[in-house]
Amino acid sequence: MTRFVRLVALVLSVPAAWLLAATAVAGPQVQVKGLFANRAILEINGEDRLVKTGELTAEGVLLVSSNSREAVVEVDGIRQTLTLTRQIASEFTDAERKEVRIPKSVDSHYRVSGTIEGHPVEMLVDTGATTVVMNSAEAERLGIDYRRGQKGQATTASGVVTSYLVDINQISVAGIDVHNIKGAVIVGEFPQQVLLGNTFLTHVSMEQEANELILRSKF
Repeated sequence: MTRFVRLVALVLSVPAAWLLAATAVAGPQVQVKGLFANRAILEINGEDRLVKTGELTAEGVLLVSSNSREAVVEVDGIRQTLTLTRQIASEFTDAERKEVRIPKSVDSHYRVSGTIEGHPVEMLVDTGATTVVMNSAEAERLGIDYRRGQKGQATTASGVVTSYLVDINQISVAGIDVHNIKGAVIVGEFPQQVLLGNTFLTHVSMEQEANELILRSKF
């Protein structure tokens, strides 16, 4: 009887051992792939993630701090300082961030050349515009079927006019590419120039220096 009890105890202990082993290996595997001020590229379980300081990933990895030399990460309450190899460091540097310097025009506005849906276009930087805004003729030239968008109204100097909320696949300014953002098309001739509004501008950092506006890609 004693032998039988011992055998049962042994059998019951096997799944527990498996569970302990599974728990031991369930933690995320983390490696640093790129280091920047207050952000880092972490390889978590084989996938690259751009993580900002204070951000907790879905895998439970918290980036406590980061600079150009090291990153401090926390997993399950345990903190560890990670560095990267020279080989990996050469692949990810802040030099990859793109920027464009836009001189102030004589009317104190900032105008920049770029592309929308691959077509060249001149745009007026407008931080007061919620979205990228264009008139209906410009939308047709750029191949945007605005009539399939969400119909609404907009108030212009000419009064209340029909507008459409549309999806724009791609806008590029000096190599800074932003994909899948919202735009507004106003039926008529307003605005005369495409307004580069906040659905694009929130994807870049902006800095005013003397008579220039500097746009930089965030990542």
